[in-house]
Amino acid sequence: MVARVSGHATPLVALSIAGSDSGGGAGAQADLKTFAAFGIHGTTALTAITAQNTAEVRGVVVMAPEFVQLQVTTVLEDFDVRSVKTGMLANAAIVDVVADLAAAGRLPQLVVDPVLVSSTGHPLMELAGVQAYMERLLPHALVATPNLREAAALTGVAVADLLTVEAMSRVAAQLRETGCRYVVVKGGHLTEAAYDVVAGPDGVTVLEAPRVVTGNDHGTGCSLSAAIAARLALGDDVVEAVRRAKDFVALALLGAACWRLGAGHGPIDHFGWSTGP
Repeated sequence: MVARVSGHATPLVALSIAGSDSGGGAGAQADLKTFAAFGIHGTTALTAITAQNTAEVRGVVVMAPEFVQLQVTTVLEDFDVRSVKTGMLANAAIVDVVADLAAAGRLPQLVVDPVLVSSTGHPLMELAGVQAYMERLLPHALVATPNLREAAALTGVAVADLLTVEAMSRVAAQLRETGCRYVVVKGGHLTEAAYDVVAGPDGVTVLEAPRVVTGNDHGTGCSLSAAIAARLALGDDVVEAVRRAKDFVALALLGAACWRLGAGHGPIDHFGWSTGP
């Protein structure tokens, strides 16, 4: 699973704008591990710091928007960043900062993972932030990767009305009307198989994989969007990047299926530790 950089080639660079997960399973930590698995040098701009483990989140401290902007611009001024992904942006003010940078053309091959709702359905973003995504950030994204709950929050469509591939395709097309070039709607626990719908200028592609039954699935959404960004940095077109990212996450879920890290939802196997070299 782990990519190898041949010879002494300088690695390509990607940037994650996301929150920190102190348990190491999601957020910027998952993004950095994913970038590394593809041989990409990862840089970060933290939007929030969390106190969490596999079972619970005990606290969140949100960064000042100006400091998020400073982190991003400081990285961009020194590194040749080939792709950027966003994760948890915490509030509308930070969404606005990132949108301004994207509108100025400073965030190449932007992958937006709109972290709006927790896995238990708890809102993670105020209404103004949801509007800022739709009106200000998504128009500048190359790819957006909402899950079903996030797609529902962005469009106002009920989650119960998104439980078919046809419905996922319709909501993906609706989100493309924002100006986002490609929308990947992640099926989650839709059926026995794991479906993702990719809507782009050339139509809809449905990707299917067997479902991996495991409680170690923390950070799968972060890792998928980071893997897409990594593959884009390496030169893949969007559909191929999504396909390879989906395969990467499936293998990482399978590799960690029997791990016992923590009492709750553990991380996935980004580096193929369970399958060997």
